[in-house]
Amino acid sequence: MPRLQKKIIALIVLVFILAVVNIIMIKQRTLPPSNHYDVCVVGAGLSGSVIAERYSTLLHKTVLVVEKRPHIGGNCYDYTDPDTGIRVNLYGAHLFHTKYPRVWEYVQKFSDWTPYEHQVLAFVDGKHVPVPVNIRTVNELFGLNIETSEQMDEWLANEQVPIDDPRNSEEMSLSRVGKRLYEKMFKPYTIKQWDKTPAELGPEVMARIPVRNNFDGRYFSDPHQALPTNGYTEIFERMLSNPLITVRVNTDYFDVRDSFTCGRTYFSGPIDRYFAHLGWPKLEYRSIDFERKVVRNTEFFQPMSVVNHPSLDVNFTRIVEYKHLLDQKSEHTVLFYERSKDDGDPYYPVPNPENKELFAKYQEMTKKEKGVTFVGRLANYKYFNMDESILNALELFDKDNPGVAEEG
Repeated sequence: MPRLQKKIIALIVLVFILAVVNIIMIKQRTLPPSNHYDVCVVGAGLSGSVIAERYSTLLHKTVLVVEKRPHIGGNCYDYTDPDTGIRVNLYGAHLFHTKYPRVWEYVQKFSDWTPYEHQVLAFVDGKHVPVPVNIRTVNELFGLNIETSEQMDEWLANEQVPIDDPRNSEEMSLSRVGKRLYEKMFKPYTIKQWDKTPAELGPEVMARIPVRNNFDGRYFSDPHQALPTNGYTEIFERMLSNPLITVRVNTDYFDVRDSFTCGRTYFSGPIDRYFAHLGWPKLEYRSIDFERKVVRNTEFFQPMSVVNHPSLDVNFTRIVEYKHLLDQKSEHTVLFYERSKDDGDPYYPVPNPENKELFAKYQEMTKKEKGVTFVGRLANYKYFNMDESILNALELFDKDNPGVAEEG
């Protein structure tokens, strides 16, 4: 064979080999990433995001976060209202407060914070009065002139119904504020919020609501009270920014869980959803419907960011006006009317004996789930404030990883 032909054939073979190698390299570059993760987290709210951040930061583990909603941040998610330029929460007002130094130190890692002490009013008998109940509330509703804590204590003692061991929220309310305040504020609001009378709910619902014997108008009394200067969503973006974390939104864990493997799983969704295959009844939750209303060329619609409406004469529980928060500026304002309902995203566990008994059965099943930790309010069928959700996740991480030292 002539030398030229040999060179041509050798060149063709070389080009073919290079082409095959190039195709293999391209295929290798475009193959999907490994479908095994050290840790899988179901839910990108507070509990799930804390777990993901801790594992990626302290243990350098690969983490997959699966979120059913189209965004991270859970119920804390906020955004800028397109018509007014006001930052609002999609799922109701979130006011950060904590008494836990560890939680306060932790959240400093992800945001600057602006001090803010929340105040709430209730519209009762045509008047805006402070909530929780304090001296001013009583004076305005009953035309009194109480001036000191001693006088307030005496007034409360005369109003309170002696009940040593309250069995439900009605008895808890009567034992703390008496019949008149109960009928004006506590009972109607509870009926709208829960679609149940206070007598049908456990005592812990009303036990959470403070009653003050002074003029303190703050809704919370924790030493640390603030709002994230640039909003909550940015916090979650920073928490989940580690390249070891993969986030999938718009993804139902139960639709995809067979497509990857996990060294350990943290589940922050509803516990009854996890065990739906058992065919047991669902746990009862209350949800919220949010009606948005823009009021143009108006500085403020109401005197505070949150005004409760206990009266049964209106079908909403409260109005939230976010413009009050962080001194936001706009020519207009935007309101959100909140109405409680049975269907929709689960917000508040309904604490009655039937649900407590059913949850205990689900909780017993969690002990049989190897390599799965149930974290957060939905998995624990318990209302958590934001700081309690964070602390719960931090402590579960500690429990599962004893001896891990904090970095930085």
